[in-house]
Amino acid sequence: MPNSTLDDVDPAAALNSATALAENMTQAQKLAQEAWALYLKKHANDDGSNADPDPFNIMPALADLQKTMIENPEQMVETAIDMWSRQAMLWTNMIAGMGGVETAPVKGLENAENDRRFTDEAWESNAVFTYLKQSYLLASSVMRDTVHRVDGDLPEDERAKLEFFTDRFVEAMSPSNVFAMNPQVIQTTVDENGANIVRGMKQMVRDMKRGDGDLLISQTDMKAFEVGRNVAVTPGKVVFQNELIQLIQYTPTTEKVYARPLLIAPPWINKFYILDLNEKKSLIRWMVGQGYTVFIISWRNPEAGVRERSFEDYVSEGFYEAIDAVLKETGQKSVNTVGYCIGGTMQSCALAHMAATGDKRIHSATFFTAQADFEKAGDLKIFVDDKSLDRMSKDSEKSGGVLSAQEMAQAFNMMRGNDLIWSYVVNNYYLGKNPSAFDLLYWNADSTRMPGKCHVDYLRDFYRDNALSKGELSMMGEALDITKIKTPMYSVAAREDHIAPAESVYRTMKKFGSTVRFVVGGSGHIAGVVNPPDPDKIKYQYWTSATPKSKWPERVEDWVAQATETPGSWWPDWDVWLAKKSGKEVAPREPGATLGQIEDAPGSYVRVRSDNPVEE
Repeated sequence: MPNSTLDDVDPAAALNSATALAENMTQAQKLAQEAWALYLKKHANDDGSNADPDPFNIMPALADLQKTMIENPEQMVETAIDMWSRQAMLWTNMIAGMGGVETAPVKGLENAENDRRFTDEAWESNAVFTYLKQSYLLASSVMRDTVHRVDGDLPEDERAKLEFFTDRFVEAMSPSNVFAMNPQVIQTTVDENGANIVRGMKQMVRDMKRGDGDLLISQTDMKAFEVGRNVAVTPGKVVFQNELIQLIQYTPTTEKVYARPLLIAPPWINKFYILDLNEKKSLIRWMVGQGYTVFIISWRNPEAGVRERSFEDYVSEGFYEAIDAVLKETGQKSVNTVGYCIGGTMQSCALAHMAATGDKRIHSATFFTAQADFEKAGDLKIFVDDKSLDRMSKDSEKSGGVLSAQEMAQAFNMMRGNDLIWSYVVNNYYLGKNPSAFDLLYWNADSTRMPGKCHVDYLRDFYRDNALSKGELSMMGEALDITKIKTPMYSVAAREDHIAPAESVYRTMKKFGSTVRFVVGGSGHIAGVVNPPDPDKIKYQYWTSATPKSKWPERVEDWVAQATETPGSWWPDWDVWLAKKSGKEVAPREPGATLGQIEDAPGSYVRVRSDNPVEE
């Protein structure tokens, strides 16, 4: 195509474009003022006097890092010389590229093309954007390596905190997140005369309203889903409830069912329907189809005034009362149980308490990405130093005894900032696109509040002090010793889990006195569990081993190395194991035959939202 000249420009079209751009920018500015007003309204009484300049208590770690760097000048000088020499090569490559000269890749950037932030063709074809991208990737790599490799006496917990926040910083500083540095955003703004910015600012205002004055980024089309309509739709009845839980029993679909029922205890940090997203992804529906009488706990989304709710209450009023209701409903003497994430930690406490009291109500226990030993508990440990716990306690007191769902959601989103924050800033606010409809992200956005006392105690006792694993925790008058637990176990860890790392789950299972069928699944905390059998769509795999626990190697990596890898879902493997623990087959049970039916599944507790949905 020949180069354009001024003679090719249609003056009328250019004027129309300029006029449209000016009008759109004016409208965008008004919307930005509206968003700012929403923020100011919420924070009108905040004069800044109580603002904490270091809410995550990172300054002591930074001070130690600075001291260590000063004490190791040779390493710092070498790092600086290496970085600037490579930066100079990048600049030279950019100039050469403008002249059509082939250049050699700079060390450390060989795999830069795999970064999903830089998929637009201009990041490769345009020399300036290529330089911006590569310069950023080089600088971020050097920053990460400096924190990771610096010699000295930097404590491991401080190093972990520095590495975490260094990652968050370099994610935020990506040129793809800057309006004027993102070629896709620039081109879209030119093509649409700024209409994309107007749409983006409208979306920001909606998200500010939904966050009640704080920005609550929409990750999916919130109107595309409704609990009980197209998520959480497996048929069943609520057969028991108290102030903390509703207990759902699912309608059988097989001619016979196993005698021993199955009770699932999901985390109360999120809602239970992650296990019942839709017909194809639903673990609950699949287990019902295998002939199990399935019950699940639906935790109440707590309101202000629950400050006295403790972790022990979740065991006694939640888990134990659910077990009693299941046994009464089915007429059985024992139940098979499942604990997912924090539900598995609760299950560990219950099993240790039962071991101390001779309670035999649990016949077998399954764990989904759950920890009882928190020595290697991953990124969440950075939020549990004394200052952070004190801040959470004060925030809880101000909010009537609860921690906001938004604060919890932001903490989890921070762990995957590129995927769960910045990609939506670009898509929603810069490009003006609506997020796509995705049931998993709808569930992720449907977060719950937390009883402040319960959550702070949990972070302190488990994450900070690792008291359960050390035998230093008591509950309901009994000292808890997980080595005394003899209940047969099935445990699933996820190889890429950043919330309950596979290494941490592995350490947990080694501590129990039980026999354990240990499985490592592909992917992470959610997809590693929600991985249904589908011969036409095998996304992940799992690893198993016949090696007895007494001969397990020290590290989970070594266990995986000697294990058998199987493509597909681990659900059938669990089914084989669980069937042997579930007794004879009996006639199917209609929900509530003994306890009665309170309401249809998924019940009313799960429908209570923590955000403020905004109408268009």
